[in-house]
Amino acid sequence: MALVAPVEGPCAWRGQDIANSDRWICALQPRHIGELEAALAMVENRGIDWNEITATDFPLPGLTDLIGQIRNELENGCGLIKLRGLPVRRYHEDQLRTLYFGLGSNIGTPVYQNRRGELLRCIRDEGADVGKQYGQIEDAQMADGNPFLSSYARTLSNGALRFHTDRTDVVALLCVNQAARGGVSTICSSVAVMNEMFRRRPDLAQLLFEPWYRSRHGEEAELADDVYALPIFGLCEGHFTSHFSLTYIEAAQTVEAVPKLTDAQQEALDLLLAIAQELAFEMVLEPGDIQFLNSHVTYHGRTPFEDDKGAGRERLLMRLWLAMPNSRPLPRDHEVLWSNVEAGAVRGGIGQIPADRT
Repeated sequence: MALVAPVEGPCAWRGQDIANSDRWICALQPRHIGELEAALAMVENRGIDWNEITATDFPLPGLTDLIGQIRNELENGCGLIKLRGLPVRRYHEDQLRTLYFGLGSNIGTPVYQNRRGELLRCIRDEGADVGKQYGQIEDAQMADGNPFLSSYARTLSNGALRFHTDRTDVVALLCVNQAARGGVSTICSSVAVMNEMFRRRPDLAQLLFEPWYRSRHGEEAELADDVYALPIFGLCEGHFTSHFSLTYIEAAQTVEAVPKLTDAQQEALDLLLAIAQELAFEMVLEPGDIQFLNSHVTYHGRTPFEDDKGAGRERLLMRLWLAMPNSRPLPRDHEVLWSNVEAGAVRGGIGQIPADRT
């Protein structure tokens, strides 16, 4: 398709502007906490496992306005929310999973995050063997000379994460504990990135509306040669979407049958990442903060981090992927990734549905 004009609106923000705004910050009030804990007690009394909870099982009528505000800002506003004030120290881990999953189930529909059928994923540094456990390409190397790690494995390391999107309408991260150093969330508007590319190099911007080969290695497939083609940028009925992870593109490049990137394509990727860095801002998450990001209009990354076990400073986030009831329509050629591209559809996540949902 041909992009003829920038996409306007509150989703096309620059880092300095959003950092000086509070439209994306919400706070849980004592009455909200009380209602969450009442729903938690109800679920515990009924003996419902956290991963079987539905919105009906976890009623939150007093949070209706807040949930509506969150949904609207994510889809029609700037595409991000920080929800503050969940007293995470008050609950043991099973209670926290139940409470967080129950809240998430009221905001959207949790979808599977990997081929293991996980609906809630703890994000922490799992050590030097993450590649062996979560995917690596032995005959391809990273800059440090180690095997090429899947996107999934990189997430569970303490290394930096480049700007990317997750395969879901909204990704939610609850901060349970923060690292001793680093681990700062970096976020930018993918809409603003596209607009700036269009202004500087419209020829390169147009390339990103064409199909790019990606690999399903890691989250979906054992081998890198399970590939598909999908544009990085898309427009449908006036709505923008971007799905981007350089790791998936690089993994596909290790497959012999996949055409190698042209010089222009490589230049387009380099420019996209450079502009994303220029337009980004940093969001520091404290214990009890929940970050919600609309994957269609934001990119997110992470700075490297260091834990200090002795001081009790070990980074732990809980992640949900949510299909949203007020989501946008997507281009028809995005079915290869999303399955259902209709507005408001339950979509995204990993299509394999295992017998064990735990």
